[in-house]
Amino acid sequence: MAALKTTLIAPVTALLAGLLFGVGLMVSGMANPAKVLGFLDLAGRWDPSLAFVMAGAIAVGSLAFFAARRRDRSYLGLPMQLPVRTAITLRLVLGSAAFGIGWGLAGFCPGPALVALGAGYPKAVGFVAAMVAGMAVFELIERTKATTQRA
Repeated sequence: MAALKTTLIAPVTALLAGLLFGVGLMVSGMANPAKVLGFLDLAGRWDPSLAFVMAGAIAVGSLAFFAARRRDRSYLGLPMQLPVRTAITLRLVLGSAAFGIGWGLAGFCPGPALVALGAGYPKAVGFVAAMVAGMAVFELIERTKATTQRA
């Protein structure tokens, strides 16, 4: 019985965290592409309200990373897995640029796109399909590179 309880805690906690995150994205307007594009339109009718959402997220995230660096295990008893790379590479810059361009064109980034898909935004269907296709192409390229390097 104790093993069953332990194996259910992490998925249930992840589900609750995801639901809280999704509700936060909906309430803040981050899942609304028109709101996001209004925030990104610096030369037009700029809507600065999402800057406060981002500032709050950065503050909370920074505190969480600060606390996490001091721990070996999560509150659920799992090993901490924090990023260790700090180098700014061409791959990182190009990936960030692609992310930003996609965000600017569609008004979505991956998390809010999934929330918008669940909320029934028709535009989210195309974005999520393109996102999944892009992830599949990336995975295919990475596997091909790994196979080539081993040979």
